[in-house]
Amino acid sequence: MKLAKDILWTILVALSSPAFAQGEPIAIRVGAFPNITHAQAMVGKANGWFQKAMGPGVRIDWKTFNAGPSAIEALFAGAIDMAYVGPNPTISGFVRSSGEALRVVAGSASGGAALVVRQDAGINKPEDFHGKRVASPQLGNTQDVALRAWLLTHGMKPLDKGGDVQVLPMANPDQLTLFVKKQLDAAWAPEPWATRLIHEGNGRLFLDERDLWPNRQFVITNLIVSTQFLRQHPDLVRNWIRAHVELTGWINQNLPEARKLLNRQIQSETGKALPEEVMNEAFTRIEITYDPIRSSLLASAKSAFDAGFLGRQMPDLSRLYDLTLLNEVMAEKGRKAIQ
Repeated sequence: MKLAKDILWTILVALSSPAFAQGEPIAIRVGAFPNITHAQAMVGKANGWFQKAMGPGVRIDWKTFNAGPSAIEALFAGAIDMAYVGPNPTISGFVRSSGEALRVVAGSASGGAALVVRQDAGINKPEDFHGKRVASPQLGNTQDVALRAWLLTHGMKPLDKGGDVQVLPMANPDQLTLFVKKQLDAAWAPEPWATRLIHEGNGRLFLDERDLWPNRQFVITNLIVSTQFLRQHPDLVRNWIRAHVELTGWINQNLPEARKLLNRQIQSETGKALPEEVMNEAFTRIEITYDPIRSSLLASAKSAFDAGFLGRQMPDLSRLYDLTLLNEVMAEKGRKAIQ
């Protein structure tokens, strides 16, 4: 009942906004990936949650991407206003724009990434990665940086850095295809692709990335907004964040139904639904949250810098976060502020 009242209140706020009063719907262009690590976006598309919450004065134009760097390029080009995206493309976009292009306004998911090895690749310990072919979703994306950092921790480097591990950035579906063909030895992948590599690609879980982080928590997806859109439409961004927070709660309270909706949306966008056992297993490695887990992003930034993605000097990320609107929503709901 309380959730229904919250949604109704959000709709009333949207209806009273200047955009609606002018009689011309405002378009919000939102980027997301068909992954379970983008659960709010996928579920919100499937059940119309965001459109209902934003009201008829707003038109949502969803854009689909495979990995974060592509979404950041779209934001730079003015093709999207906000996006669900991983920490390392977020950091890269912020640094490339001298801190002007974007802000993190909320978290979306924690966990949900793993290093999977092919069963017959002869990999049983870190040293066995010498000379192997290991995939990541895209050069400079969150899993790509995590892979390079992990290799460095174990005294290894990619070929392009003078080492002997062949790091091959490629789309997640291509990783699965090459696993089946035995042309890849391992991959650092987000969910549900990590689980699919296990179930469909003769893979084995080598490392759950949560095991590398304090309290087994690390941000894998944030909600970012272009600074221009944030300045021009703070009321709309606040309404979106409120709907995002409420949807996060609904997902966590209704996981069986949420998984079905998410899977339906994945099928709509990729042409193939996930087997139930894949969806269920993948969800065991992810936490849906609105907390951006700032400390883990800052650690990822250090890894990206060490991997050579952020220039010659560690960047100042003090302006990356703007949690003002999120904490206004937290105050409305009588919840503790997010740091």
